[in-house]
Amino acid sequence: MRKVILTCAVTGNITRPDQTPHLPITPEQIANACLEAAEQGAAIVHIHVRHPEDGSPSMELGHYAEVVERIQARNRRLLVNLTTGPGQRYIPSEHDPAVADGGTNLLRPALRVAHVEALRPPICTLDLNTMASGNQVVINTPRTASDMARRMLAAGVKPELELFNAGDLVMARDLMAEVDFPPPLMVSFVMGVKFGWPATVEALQLARSLLPAGSVWTAFGVGRDSFPMVAQSVLLGGHVRVGMEDCIYLQRGTLTPSNAALCAKAARIVGDLGYELATPEEAREKLALP
Repeated sequence: MRKVILTCAVTGNITRPDQTPHLPITPEQIANACLEAAEQGAAIVHIHVRHPEDGSPSMELGHYAEVVERIQARNRRLLVNLTTGPGQRYIPSEHDPAVADGGTNLLRPALRVAHVEALRPPICTLDLNTMASGNQVVINTPRTASDMARRMLAAGVKPELELFNAGDLVMARDLMAEVDFPPPLMVSFVMGVKFGWPATVEALQLARSLLPAGSVWTAFGVGRDSFPMVAQSVLLGGHVRVGMEDCIYLQRGTLTPSNAALCAKAARIVGDLGYELATPEEAREKLALP
């Protein structure tokens, strides 16, 4: 029976504390959310960090280090996947779009991966999208992606390519021609984000068809598309991801009390479809992690 890898993205940097009282914010809360997700079958936890004082996104090494240390003190089997997404956002000012407005956080590649080089988790994400995000823009140039990928691989960390549209797959192929990624390629399709892939079967079939042979892929949806995409990804041969980074509702009108509850529901869907969740050891083998 094919084993399905469940990833839990416990907090992200877009979900706001005023949207739900259950969002993990402090390093202790984030670590505990990861450990609880593991108890419900998650083999991988995808981690952003926040400033404990107000819940705003953080890039501080100390916050990442505390989360990782707390997880490893209680569960060394669980696979940690650190984000490198912060540092890619540009906000044009109204009076002159060539001038960055407040909130812009564009950073050099070295700063975006500094915590990965310091902590050396098994996995980290590498976003390849350049796209509109509301009235803002997310920017990831080929040179930035290449620099970040080389730094990740030099640190012994496996990049998970996060792809938001078909053009990202073209960029991924160019990147693979330049950078020697150890097989298998690890890919996530982000479905249902405005201006990106629609969360439809047709879009996912197209995305899957454009992948290099042998890739290990996950498709996940945001908001109301989260759980339908769990089923679609499994049925089309992929793996799954849920978590409060992507969705804060357990069902329509009901806030999830925890990331663990989201994982438990995803596990039920996977089981009802006749598949089993992979253990961390099985996920490690599938992804050829050291």
